[in-house]
Amino acid sequence: QVQLVESGGGLVQAGDSLRLSCAASGRTFSSYAMGWFRQAPGKEREFVAAISRSGGNTVYVDSVKGRFTISRDNEKNTVYLQMNSLEPEDTAVYYCWAKHPMRQTEYWGQGTQVTVSS
Repeated sequence: QVQLVESGGGLVQAGDSLRLSCAASGRTFSSYAMGWFRQAPGKEREFVAAISRSGGNTVYVDSVKGRFTISRDNEKNTVYLQMNSLEPEDTAVYYCWAKHPMRQTEYWGQGTQVTVSS
């Protein structure tokens, strides 16, 4: 069982930056691939970024490439999403995600709201 708690959301202006954090419970954090998804009002949840267990590999949705950076600290059981040059289109609830590569179960946080005003 993995519990995920996001923090760091808020209301910012276009062009500003935010850093989201996701703290995970458990002793096996480094065994899980981690990622971020987001869901805007009236839209389906979409993938934003993911990072491998070691942190050596990352992947992003095209719309955030060059602006967002995902990272993790396995000593602190935490994954981060650094968001720069935020745009109003980035407004959404951001969810942390975890999945062990050998298991089907996926874990989700409760979400943190990011609102970008123009």
